[in-house]
Order: sequence, then structure tokens, then C-alpha cells
Amino acid sequence: MKSIDFPGARWRKSSYSNGQANCVEAARVGHGSGLVAVRDSKAPAGAVLAFAPSAWRRFTATLKAGA
Repeated sequence: MKSIDFPGARWRKSSYSNGQANCVEAARVGHGSGLVAVRDSKAPAGAVLAFAPSAWRRFTATLKAGA
């Protein structure tokens, strides 16, 4: 498995988080690959999941559709 470097990633929380600590954060990573990394805002040094752009778009579209 290839390792991805995340320094400099601009992590963002959902506008629906209302400043809560119980959220996920997302950032574009991978030096132009378009990968989207997701982490738990309570444990920023913990595990990070990385998704291909197409998988992230499908995921967010499903959420927006209310599925």
C-alpha cells in the first residue's frame, strides 16, 4: 500500500458541525491526484481514510439524496 503525505492539508469541517468536536474533517491530498482524505476531528493524529475523487462524489451525492 502506498503511503500519502498529509502535511499542509487544509482540513475542513462541515458547515453543519456547529463548532462541535464530534465531526469528521476532509481535505484534498495527494499532490494533484484529487484524493480526498477524511479524519475524526477529535483525533487529528489518528487514522485517515483516503478516497478517489469519483468515490467521494458518489458518497456525498448519496448523502445529499438522503439515502
